[in-house]
Amino acid sequence: MKRFSRFIMKSIGWEIIGNIPPDIKKCVITAAPHTSNWDFVIGRLAYWSLGVPVKFLIKKEAFEHPLGFLVKRMGGIPVDRHKNTNLVDQVAALFDDYSVLNVIITPEGTRKLVTNWKRGFYYIALKANVPIVLGFVDYKNKKGGFGPVLYPSGNFEEDFKIIEAFYKTKTAKNPLLFNLSPENTRT
Repeated sequence: MKRFSRFIMKSIGWEIIGNIPPDIKKCVITAAPHTSNWDFVIGRLAYWSLGVPVKFLIKKEAFEHPLGFLVKRMGGIPVDRHKNTNLVDQVAALFDDYSVLNVIITPEGTRKLVTNWKRGFYYIALKANVPIVLGFVDYKNKKGGFGPVLYPSGNFEEDFKIIEAFYKTKTAKNPLLFNLSPENTRT
């Protein structure tokens, strides 16, 4: 799958930049901007091409159709977006069950325009005591990959300044649907 994914990425003109540092065996990967289903396709190909094993949070409805088994096999973790299920604790606890675990989270939570990023990715990393790796797609430059590694300090506002500065330079597939505002009311 690694060679095939590299071939596809190269043939559609995309370049993968960076990787997760080899000493990091567990992390939360932010995936942004997230404004199109193509983000998943490009991202999944990038992870395969780099040989990075990942799991990702995805709405539970993605598992209900006939191809739902593929979503699970590719690393999907079902999320019920209509219930308050204490997802932060559940996902943070997963890190205890694996020797290598990279969990992708889209802080925007949807492909639609959101005015506030969800903070769950941050608190999952903080609670699990793992770093956050800033993953990205940049459609303007046809590049995707990994940026800086952030070890959460517990001060979301200060740490988010680093996150925001990084993502300000990235162009979404649908730029009018990308917003960097952090959520202020829920965790």
